[in-house]
Parts: sequence; structure tokens; C-alpha cells
Amino acid sequence: MSIVTFYRGDPKNAPRPTQRAKLGSNAIITCKGRLLLERRTDSDMWGLVGGGVKKQETGLQAIVREVYEELGLRVRPESFRKLRVYGDPGRIAAYRDGSVWRMVIVVYALDLPEEPELRVSRESKELRFFTPEEVRKLRIPVTHSDIVEELFLEENP
Repeated sequence: MSIVTFYRGDPKNAPRPTQRAKLGSNAIITCKGRLLLERRTDSDMWGLVGGGVKKQETGLQAIVREVYEELGLRVRPESFRKLRVYGDPGRIAAYRDGSVWRMVIVVYALDLPEEPELRVSRESKELRFFTPEEVRKLRIPVTHSDIVEELFLEENP
């Protein structure tokens, strides 16, 4: 059962944020033309690896930490390439506990030469690399689907 509902560009249906905007870092992690996604425990959808930026962290420091926490991979900061910031005000996550967040997402790229051994964290049910054809068939939160489309699918038709 989902504990979060995601909205993007849906002012009619999205609830108003109850919290300050939350900065997050997510990664387009690829290996041999395939995209790594995690099946999230909070929504049972496939999403990008990443999460919230903590106080005193940069977006880059956060994605390095998140990749270690969620995948068990230690990756050097210089291995990541900053791609884009998604800051539109309609990117909303509404949690079952009543908290509603506007999300600002910094997206980084990481291309792995070989598929690593991955460790599933408590935040995910499964980790898997997908081809572009497979990605197009997945349920991806709307807060990530445009990112995946623009930064992975358009590059890998």
C-alpha cells in the first residue's frame, strides 16, 4: 500500500505544501545503455536512486551518500556529472501522515563500466537495470518520469 502520492503540474488535484521546499538529489545511473531504477517501498513504483539533501550537504555530497546508502556502492564525487535542476513548483509529494512537500531535484549522471553487485536498502524492494524499451513500460512516479524521459529515453531511443 502506498504511503505517498506524487504530483507534477497538477494544481487542481495536488495538495498545497505544508513544508518548505525540499531539495533532493537523484541520479541517472547507467551501465551499457541500461538505466538503474529502484522499486520503492513507499509507492511500489520504479524510481531514480537518490533522496533528500541534509543540512550542511551539497547536492553532490547527498548523491554520493544516497548511492552508498541505497546501493552499497562507494563512488567518488568526481565520477558524477551534474545534469540539471528540476525546480518547477508543481513537483509535489504528499505523504499519508499529512506532510506535503514541494520538491526541487538536482540530477546527476553516473555511468558504470560494469554492472556492480548491488545491495537493496530498506527504501527499496528491488534494484534493477532496464533497457529503454523496458523503462517505457514501467510505473514511474510523475516526479521522476519527465527526468527519465528527458535524460535517459531521449538519449537512448
